[in-house]
Amino acid sequence: MIRFDRETNMDEQSDGPAPKWTKGTRILITFITMFLVCSPILSVECTAISVWPKPREFSWPTQQATLLSPSFTIESPHHQYLSTSVNRYLNLILSEHFHPLSNQHVNMTNGPTLQTLVVLVNDLAAPLSHGVNESYSLSIPTSGDKASLIAETVWGAMRGLETFSQLVWGKPSWVAVGVEVQDWPIFSYRGIMLDTSRNYYKVEDILRTIGAMSANKLNVFHWHITDSHSFPLLLPLEPDLAAKGAYGSDMQYSPADVRRIVEFGLEHGVRVLPELDMPGHTGSWAEAYPEIVSCANMFWWPEGSEWADRLASEPGTGHLNPLNPKTYQVLKNVIRDVVTLFPDQFYHAGADEIIPGCWKADPTIQAFLSSGGTLSQLLETFVNSTLPYILSLNRTAVYWEDVLLDPIIKVDKSLLPPEHTILQTWNNGPNNTKKIVSSGYRAIVSSSDFYYLDCGHGDFLGNDSQYDQLPGSDQGNGGSWCGPFKTWQTIYNYDITYGLTEEEATLVLGGEVALWSEQADPTVLDARIWPRASAVAESMWSGNRDKNGMKRYAEATDRLNEWRSRMVSRGIGAEPIQPLWCIRNPGMCDAVHPFV
Repeated sequence: MIRFDRETNMDEQSDGPAPKWTKGTRILITFITMFLVCSPILSVECTAISVWPKPREFSWPTQQATLLSPSFTIESPHHQYLSTSVNRYLNLILSEHFHPLSNQHVNMTNGPTLQTLVVLVNDLAAPLSHGVNESYSLSIPTSGDKASLIAETVWGAMRGLETFSQLVWGKPSWVAVGVEVQDWPIFSYRGIMLDTSRNYYKVEDILRTIGAMSANKLNVFHWHITDSHSFPLLLPLEPDLAAKGAYGSDMQYSPADVRRIVEFGLEHGVRVLPELDMPGHTGSWAEAYPEIVSCANMFWWPEGSEWADRLASEPGTGHLNPLNPKTYQVLKNVIRDVVTLFPDQFYHAGADEIIPGCWKADPTIQAFLSSGGTLSQLLETFVNSTLPYILSLNRTAVYWEDVLLDPIIKVDKSLLPPEHTILQTWNNGPNNTKKIVSSGYRAIVSSSDFYYLDCGHGDFLGNDSQYDQLPGSDQGNGGSWCGPFKTWQTIYNYDITYGLTEEEATLVLGGEVALWSEQADPTVLDARIWPRASAVAESMWSGNRDKNGMKRYAEATDRLNEWRSRMVSRGIGAEPIQPLWCIRNPGMCDAVHPFV
């Protein structure tokens, strides 16, 4: 058993030893804190302190709190990642001193200070992988100086440590007592996707995002590393791809960077899932290997052509040529390097948005089509030449839904064994989810109608006539193809198994919000993601309905305000969802009548 101790000075104005409170001092602190936190003189409605995401079972009948000992410790079994996590949470718990925005109805007690949290883990060997047990139970008694956290795995223990940290607040630090928590997630896959090709993000930005994910009990960072715009990943076997395809030498991710990100994820219970999109979205590969990329560096929508004859769905053209043997020589090295760098059992192989015009612009493909070949056969050739290699490296392949559901270019189902293939859906809401699971495939839901965080900021094209309209004209979605902006309530209220049978719903692994980076970079990263990703975090962890089956977004508003404030205090630039007045006046900003 490892004992983590931190002697801390709770009075920041003094360099002396931690204070020892007398009974009289404790009574005085209790009286003052109760008055400040919940004052009937101010006629303020009081609410209990909250946890985000809301636990599955949370009992706090007495709503009591006691002082946290300034020499509080956490006792935990030794484990490479759990021990790091315990030390991190110990420092957070002793130093955060979060001050709730709303008035908290808590009965401050004069009982003994809480001295220790004892962490017990049943299975220390379970790796961080899909489906790992993340359950935990937390007990903080009203009497005694020890609390207990019991988890099946270290990853569940990390979730419990986060819950405990949110039950501590104030200066001096108070902790809720008489608390019993039994908690586990509904969905095993709860993720965020970040595109680092269109705009570059420093390693520190990615680490900050992963840290915030862990605090929200999200567990998969889907890293969309490359695209047509840049190839920032430095691969040992194919160094020219980044050397020539990145925006610059200072905008690359080295193997050491990747190891740092993966290790940081493990320390926070967050898997790092790599995606190198292909065969579409590969224009950046042409800087190193122009011979294997069709229609690279061409204008994306030639003047005078119809939309159906475009070369890409946005600026940045290029598809890998499935007919060129060198394509697979390069790909074998790329895939091998990615599998070596990223230990996760899932490998995201992309395969979205294959645009007919791009392949048709290639002379070798033109000859293939003239001889009776089809575009779908091209994609089948590509998948049949790459998927077996991915599987041979002991990986499960994840593809975007297009590989099976695109109306023009798709593969035969026989090439995608459901036991080795997962499909990620982004179009057509619950309808495409239904198509995927009814075909026997596991699904990750990232519906652009609900989960795309970049939507609602207009379009990024220059010389765009849709913005030159007469006053009074219908502005539509403001130029955003997936507008309007997805509010946190829109995200929170989406049920990703809507319309599915009970058996079909078991094939939905979970959901993932996505931040594409045409109009995002580190300057707006935190505000684009948070707290909207917190909304999906709770809906994936404990659901968006109460025990009676009613949507709970009204009740969630107050808790999300508090959680957003706590995230900001932890260094995450989450945007506000309401003015402070609403938080200080509970219920006054609600809408009790439907809008028509």
